[in-house]
Amino acid sequence: QLRLVESGGGLVQPGGSLRLSCEASERVYSTDPMGWYRQAPGKQREMVAIKRSGRDPTYAGFVEGRFTISRDTAKNTVYLQMNSLKPEDTAVYYCYYRSLNTYWGQGTQVTVSS
Repeated sequence: QLRLVESGGGLVQPGGSLRLSCEASERVYSTDPMGWYRQAPGKQREMVAIKRSGRDPTYAGFVEGRFTISRDTAKNTVYLQMNSLKPEDTAVYYCYYRSLNTYWGQGTQVTVSS
């Protein structure tokens, strides 16, 4: 069973930056979508950014140019560089990968607060 392991969450002040990483336990295919969702308390899980080779990345509207998704195929890893973080970005961020099945990581907490 493929596992996704996230890292890089934490507490950051408004305007700060964080870089999330997600490594798959097995080979993932660059042509399959891989990326990030998030879920804030009391809200539904929502897409943040998805990347697959051969296509432009997909970003949620609230990203507004602040986040950048990237993938390292050799390391089976996807990253999310988050800049200019806002308090409303506070959420648990989940790694996502979809091939024949859909896989989720356990989540990493991102808290933006002064």
